[in-house]
Amino acid sequence: MRLERWDGARVRERADDLAVLLTDTVASGASVGFLAPLGHAEAVAWWRERADAVRAGHVAVWAAVDPRDRVAGTVGLAFPGKPNSRHRAELVKLMVHRRARGRGLGRRLLATAEDAAVAGWITLLHLDTETGSPAEELYRSAGWTVAGTIPDYAAAPAGGLRPTTLYYKRLPG
Repeated sequence: MRLERWDGARVRERADDLAVLLTDTVASGASVGFLAPLGHAEAVAWWRERADAVRAGHVAVWAAVDPRDRVAGTVGLAFPGKPNSRHRAELVKLMVHRRARGRGLGRRLLATAEDAAVAGWITLLHLDTETGSPAEELYRSAGWTVAGTIPDYAAAPAGGLRPTTLYYKRLPG
């Protein structure tokens, strides 16, 4: 499995493949901002919007590509535009396709984003994830700290409001 940082053009070019990953992630019940069922066309449109954000430097995207050139996972960093927050970034859309789960790919994607943040002089990362989700185990085991929980934060893909847990991680700077 190779991990690649993709520029805006590559994200746009592979939007269809990225949409397959996104729809699979939502269909498996992961709370990544969408409700089920998520249509392929809607997922493609979302990734094309992300391509513009990547091109503008607001978001960085890494993709995990399997030996058959299929997108098996992604992770992103979103950079705030305010002058007083250039030391931090938000970890966004850490997703692993169901066919690639259970092999450490999520951990590799997370480590890739963290290493890139350190290289870019980012000293603080933050994220939110559905409380009680499998992702929480990954973040805790990777040294992330719980900042708190917000009840009824977002609708789960299948409906119903769910709490989210906020995490942060200080990075060497």
